[in-house]
Amino acid sequence: MWPTNTPPVRPGPPTRWSGLQRGPAAARAYRQRFLDLAAAGQDLHGEARFVTELVPPPSRVLDAGCGFGRVASELTRLGHYAIGVDADPDLVALAQEDRSTRFLVADLATLDLRHEQEFHVVLLAGNVVPFLADGTLPQVLERLAAHLAPGGYLVAGFGLGESLPEGAAPVDLRHYDRWARVAGLSYIGRWSSWDRERFTPESTYALSVHRQVNG
Repeated sequence: MWPTNTPPVRPGPPTRWSGLQRGPAAARAYRQRFLDLAAAGQDLHGEARFVTELVPPPSRVLDAGCGFGRVASELTRLGHYAIGVDADPDLVALAQEDRSTRFLVADLATLDLRHEQEFHVVLLAGNVVPFLADGTLPQVLERLAAHLAPGGYLVAGFGLGESLPEGAAPVDLRHYDRWARVAGLSYIGRWSSWDRERFTPESTYALSVHRQVNG
């Protein structure tokens, strides 16, 4: 069981996401887009399957930037101990409709769950990285690395270049890898999809895996 106490929220600078999505109606509309995709038969669980292939359940997984809880809830269903955190309180309120998974309002740039257990995987899915507040990537990676158990994995998937949605900032993978190294994370591999398609210079999506090498 996860502890029931909730850490205080330390706000960071406004994210790019907060400039586009704000309020309960926007949160419900965002969730509805995914519900419509699921109703149309689209597979929405590639992230959870990838994590489960990387670390078998029951593993401890932090869904960082969890939104309305799509991935964290599926991880729980698969047998993991998942916690979801997001800076958007309206999305977290929707996520909390799932009583079997713990969701918290928290800013990734100031994240501090030191009273929690360490995590085998920290997951950044759904273009979380390109929607961070400008200039906070090094701090976010440092904070996430601090929550990994020794040997734990940081898994991040996000679009590249023109494939990014409106309002997102392009991420240079060389800079991402450099800041990951500074945070004590070792590069493991990169793919172009959650189904492990090969990454090439022409890829429009990057799925990166780094591993904790400290401790």
